[in-house]
Amino acid sequence: MNLSRFALTALRRDWRSGELRLIGIAILIAVACLTSVAFFTDRVKRATELQASELLAADLVLVSSKKIDEIYIAEASKLNLRYSRNESFRSVVLKDERLELAEVKAVDGRYPIRGRLRVADTLFGAESATDQVPEPGAVWLDSRLLQSLQAEPGDRIGLGAATLRITRILTYEPDRGGDLFNIAPRLLMNRADLPASRAQYRLLLGGEGQDLAQYQQAIKNIDNPHLRVDSIRDARPEIRTALERAEQFLGLAALVSVALAGLAIAMSAGRYAGRHYDHCAILRCLGLKQRQITRLYLLQLLMLALLFSLPGCALGYLAQEGLNRLLAGMITESLPRPSLFPVVTGLAAGLVTVLAFALPQLLRLARVPPLRVLRRDLAPLPLNNYVIYTLGAGALLLLSPWQSGSFRLTLYTLAGLLLTALVLAGAARLMLWLLQYLQPGLRGAARHGLASLTRRGSQSVAQIIGLGIGVTVMLLLTLIRTDLLEGWQDRLPPQTPNYFLINIQPDQVDDLRALLSGALGREIKLYPMIRGRLTHINDRRLDPEVFADPRARRLAAREFNLSYADRLQADNALVSGRWWGADAADNQYFSVEEGIAETLGIKQGDSLRYSIGGQALTARVLNLRRVEWDSFNVNFFVVANTEAMRGYPGAFISSFYLPAAERSLLIQLVRQFPSVTILDVDALLKQVRVIMEQVVRAVEFVFIFTLLTGGAVLFAALQTTHDQRAREAALMSALGARRKQILAGLTAEFLCLGLLTGLLSALAASAIALLLAEFVFNIDAVINPAIWFIAPLACCLIIVLAGLLGTRQALSSSPVTVLRRL
Repeated sequence: MNLSRFALTALRRDWRSGELRLIGIAILIAVACLTSVAFFTDRVKRATELQASELLAADLVLVSSKKIDEIYIAEASKLNLRYSRNESFRSVVLKDERLELAEVKAVDGRYPIRGRLRVADTLFGAESATDQVPEPGAVWLDSRLLQSLQAEPGDRIGLGAATLRITRILTYEPDRGGDLFNIAPRLLMNRADLPASRAQYRLLLGGEGQDLAQYQQAIKNIDNPHLRVDSIRDARPEIRTALERAEQFLGLAALVSVALAGLAIAMSAGRYAGRHYDHCAILRCLGLKQRQITRLYLLQLLMLALLFSLPGCALGYLAQEGLNRLLAGMITESLPRPSLFPVVTGLAAGLVTVLAFALPQLLRLARVPPLRVLRRDLAPLPLNNYVIYTLGAGALLLLSPWQSGSFRLTLYTLAGLLLTALVLAGAARLMLWLLQYLQPGLRGAARHGLASLTRRGSQSVAQIIGLGIGVTVMLLLTLIRTDLLEGWQDRLPPQTPNYFLINIQPDQVDDLRALLSGALGREIKLYPMIRGRLTHINDRRLDPEVFADPRARRLAAREFNLSYADRLQADNALVSGRWWGADAADNQYFSVEEGIAETLGIKQGDSLRYSIGGQALTARVLNLRRVEWDSFNVNFFVVANTEAMRGYPGAFISSFYLPAAERSLLIQLVRQFPSVTILDVDALLKQVRVIMEQVVRAVEFVFIFTLLTGGAVLFAALQTTHDQRAREAALMSALGARRKQILAGLTAEFLCLGLLTGLLSALAASAIALLLAEFVFNIDAVINPAIWFIAPLACCLIIVLAGLLGTRQALSSSPVTVLRRL
């Protein structure tokens, strides 16, 4: 017997009779949602990375202490990558009798690859973007260097043996944000005027992700100990945090889409299997063995998955194209074209989801006894719902690297969904038990509706689980779309600090605080900052070369900005240990940021030794803390108690928000405190805000696709008991019940189902949102209490309307016709 041909024939027959339409539509919607999310998130991620790459002035940067070999440039040309060379070094700049050490960058005409330079014509004047670089013989100075030299545009300065003319004031360089507090005054010049000097060489590269990956692989085997490769992941902590949050939000949206799609397919397959018991009993009587029936339905399922996955991918691509057009007026730059990888992942994800959620249901058909042709009450043992959802959870774990990119995020989400299923199952069984005692005291439609729920106990529990998970996920995305995203954006309120002051001497603290507080009308905090190099962890000397991670090597080799405080900052939170108390006066303690502790292998209780100005400071790590780097407040990797830092030389640092209309305060500050350095981070701040806004828009539109998948779940859940309700309605009609009575009973049943689903879903969604906010996104979540009223009301309305529409055909048909069809 040719099972493939028989499976295709059966597939066509079941499709014409309507048997497979529900499961086919479920697969189509699932794959369309998956691929549309994958396509769109792929484009948004690539656009977000392009936006973030401006902070490196490129997509990839090669940095070397020696001149970069031509082989690297030749490899870039071979892959059609854009490139730009620049050199940076420190040199003394001379004007009249004034000398100032400056950070000099010599660039070519292709600089920058990403982003744009910004310049001004007067000190602290209005800035403008430019695509030009300094011409040969000209230099651009930042405001700090201009202040130190007491120069202005048009003046001439000496740099080595060259005499160069100041033409503009440099206000922003795309790649300046990588080392915010460790930079000297800046000078930008043309490479044609580059003097002989010891420099740091950079090769900026730009291109498509695949070409860049191929380039990195090509240069990987070139032995060059002086070279390091920087990507956008090596940007400032604020940018790295924003990018990680972007991936988490988008990954969660994609992951719950997979979960909802699988749930809809599982319910549809369960109903399909239940309606094919008679067919399988006849096949068994005709001689087919169990393994042949299993192969038959497996082939049929694979054909169905392939037939609907391909148009699902096409529909997903069209959906994201339409979405991109809707975003045309909202996004300043068009999104890059998507890669073809979402097609592959969409097909694979659709196939894995269908097999994991539908196959367990169809395997029951092989166990249908042949005697069922005579006894309709014989049926295979029902598959435990927990087995189905466990297999589905395994499929989601398999798909998680493609959809969420975060294993921890996947575990938290799956744990929340599984816990939700268990709570819903327990609550449903408790409800059914209570209804058995409430039912005798009711009359009319209410009694009939509750009796229907209790009579179908197992089916009612499965239905509540399916509906509850679907509603929970949609509520969860609603909370993430509003409360969590707003909580994330609230970290950058309109008055986020956009200026930093460094090199504040101890004798200037009181006068400077008085000037700023009086001008701004609020208290300005100043934080001590002491430079130190980490030399030992416990008794082991710190050797940067022992670390495999490039970032760990750089951190181990650099100096740290240390600080001291008696109280924990408001935007910091302890993750282990305790803050120092009354015992701090007689002890020396360190508090270390959790990220750098993990990178360098520092644990609570370790002893750290720092070299500060030739003196050694040894203290014990009392706690690890989490720092909100994207708040743009002054923060430090390592903080000590006040007693530990007493007597060590240092300066102070501060940050504050200054509106553009009040920038004249900066002139007054420079004149009164000429040694204080002003850093303008407004451009960097705007860049982070752009990334945040882009992610918010992406999650909002991805939410629309997930709602479609959630709608498929609700429809599939209501359809699981559609045949039983239609049969009961036909029997009641045949026994003389009026249409109004039948409708009243169904309405009471659906109302009870919707009320319970809404309340439990609101509880579960709130709990999962709090867990995600605390342990994954590391932000504060405030749950809107309106969800406790809106969720039950919406569930009742949707379930009643959908349920009555689903049984409308059975109520309008003759009872004999309905009973014959079922």
